[in-house]
Amino acid sequence: MKRSRTGAGADGGTVDVLGVGFGPANLALAIALAEQPERRRDVLFLEKRDRFAWHPGMLLPGTSMQISFLKDLVTQRNQVSPYSFVAYLGARGRLVDFVNRATLTPERAEFADYLGWVAENFADDVRYGEEVVDIRRSPDGPRFLVTHAGPDGTERVTGARSVVVARGLRPVMPGWAGAHADSGRVFHNIELLPRLAALEPRLPRGAEGARILVLGGGQSAAEVALHLHDLGAAVDLAFHGFGLGEVDESPFVNQVFDPQVVDEFDAAPPAVREELLRRHGNTNYAAVEHALTAELYARWYRESVTGPRRLRVHRTSEVVSAERSAGGGVDVTVRRTTTGEQWSTAFDAVVCATGFEPGSLTGLAGVAPAGSDVRVSRQHRAVVDGHEIEGLYLQGADVPGHGLGATLLSNVAIRAGEIVSALEKEESP
Repeated sequence: MKRSRTGAGADGGTVDVLGVGFGPANLALAIALAEQPERRRDVLFLEKRDRFAWHPGMLLPGTSMQISFLKDLVTQRNQVSPYSFVAYLGARGRLVDFVNRATLTPERAEFADYLGWVAENFADDVRYGEEVVDIRRSPDGPRFLVTHAGPDGTERVTGARSVVVARGLRPVMPGWAGAHADSGRVFHNIELLPRLAALEPRLPRGAEGARILVLGGGQSAAEVALHLHDLGAAVDLAFHGFGLGEVDESPFVNQVFDPQVVDEFDAAPPAVREELLRRHGNTNYAAVEHALTAELYARWYRESVTGPRRLRVHRTSEVVSAERSAGGGVDVTVRRTTTGEQWSTAFDAVVCATGFEPGSLTGLAGVAPAGSDVRVSRQHRAVVDGHEIEGLYLQGADVPGHGLGATLLSNVAIRAGEIVSALEKEESP
């Protein structure tokens, strides 16, 4: 099933389709392009990581996906594709065992393995260790000139008739965290596992016995708190709300992620879109699965009875200041927003489960100068300052225009097919 490239490489040549980033969105696109054998396109993906990986720092033991395995890279678009999650289970010899689990949601580690299994089939279409630093419209020849830098910093330019940007999500950090960027003590949850591994030797008793502050009120914050608690750490969980809001997983509400809803959302007035995003944000954002909140509360309550207290929960709370302590940790002052009460404690580390934002076209001044208004058309083309750019596509970058599923895995298969259809129309004479 492994494929081979059909033409020019990434050394000054020209390709038909160039993908920026090689995460799930552009991996789904690679499949959709490959399933058109009658069209011979020269395709190249540039990925800044040195190998395929999907959130490796957050693959915590026992954590599960929040969507069905049927929302894989291809099934909703092509039910007989050899790149489906079911095909992966068959190839790994685990189909029967998975069926016996009687669940629609695989563990994240298994889904990450599925994505890697698919990515292996497109290894010849990808240049790893290549970061795209600029995209410019070409005055002649191919539509775009894409500048990318390899591990040694050497820059090269590749021409592309069409470019599909899928840079994923960038972690959002509190403003005060910048002063601790080089300390290794304050970091985003997306880096949890490697950061903990690097930090552990610097702690007197390793992770066990450390005191760690987790900031955030969503699924990731709850998972991190439980993981650290399992390791034996003392954990303080602080969030802005009164309590941890639960995910709305009801079937009617989950229809907000259906592929056809993108059309409905696109047609809605801006005020209606804003209301829907506000009303149903707890289907994915700043919300926690019921089983997780129940487990956190059970541990918190149990320790109030038997001790020792290793899990502390601070509602309606925000960080006021964070300074490096003499012992190498972080002295943090937290304020209770409802009462104004403040308290300060030295922590060995602070984990910021403070969300993400789309990478979009940020930093690619050739097509989107700083301060540009970047949106996405219904056909997934980039719209910069009101002008739709033919041949430039954006994946996973427009929640206000495409709905709550825009940045999630829910619609990657359908969206990839729509982009391929749009490419076909552009290629037609």
